[in-house]
Amino acid sequence: MEPYVLERVRFLQSNALTKLNADAMLITSATSHRYFTDFNNGDGALFITKKQKYAFEDSRYFEEANKILGNEYVVFESPLNLEKIEEIVQKENIKVIAFEGREMPCRMYGKITQKLSAVTFVDELDTVAEMRNIKDPVEIERIAIAQEITDGAFVHILKTLTPAMTENDVAAELEYYMRKHGAEDKSFDTIAVSGAKSSLPHGVPSDTKIKKGFLTMDFGALYKGYHADMTRTVCIGKADDEMKKLYNTVLKAQTEVLDMLRDGVPCAKADKVARDIIEKDYPACFKHSLGHGLGLEIHEHLSLSKYSPEDKILVPGNVVSVEPGI
Repeated sequence: MEPYVLERVRFLQSNALTKLNADAMLITSATSHRYFTDFNNGDGALFITKKQKYAFEDSRYFEEANKILGNEYVVFESPLNLEKIEEIVQKENIKVIAFEGREMPCRMYGKITQKLSAVTFVDELDTVAEMRNIKDPVEIERIAIAQEITDGAFVHILKTLTPAMTENDVAAELEYYMRKHGAEDKSFDTIAVSGAKSSLPHGVPSDTKIKKGFLTMDFGALYKGYHADMTRTVCIGKADDEMKKLYNTVLKAQTEVLDMLRDGVPCAKADKVARDIIEKDYPACFKHSLGHGLGLEIHEHLSLSKYSPEDKILVPGNVVSVEPGI
């Protein structure tokens, strides 16, 4: 295993578990599994104690998991095995287990707490998500590569667009380019909507030909588990004065935020800077939050929003999108 992955595990064992007054953490989400192993198994589970690390990988993934994790984790060839965990609990005298309350299904929680009735379970309260908000250099590099691929797709579509294309054609062309140039997948369902639909933040492409006026595209590449996210609007045909005003208002809102983002800036303040610019000429037309964290998930537990707590500030290692809209 790579040193940067081990550093995450050590931080969990030494800092996070102490903060939670827990002896171990049960990790059942695919995202957290990948974060603490750099191994992509959506069905795997981890049990990390202050003394040891255990991985549960079923037979489809066991050979590869054992090869990648075997020097650091005790790897079991099975799905989450409560009998094994019970043995570990007794062996290491574990009294309190933290779990991913936001991620664990109710049925799974019921089975686990019934089996391990002598143990106290505590919600980790987004402790792992807060860890993941601060990216290490490897994560930042992967996000940057994902974004380079995404940038290339935008340059490509500008050369490819014709009025004969449908919205689905545009989406497919973007995705095909990204896969051909190193993406393992798309970050999310690609948006390519035109005409009256171009104002829909999460509009769905259709088989209709792209219409004159705005074409809004929201897309991103997935690279080694890390997401890019980019929204771009272009004009099909000639833009009139109102379209230019709309476009330049959004652009001003975005660039002024980008110019002020730095360590210590409150997340709510970033949203306010963009919102004030748009609300001046287009009141009640900026419906969503300004931006969000991204990394192993397309929407991570960090938001540039008017609802963000006053004390929630940006710190080095945060990666956020800045995407105002009208």
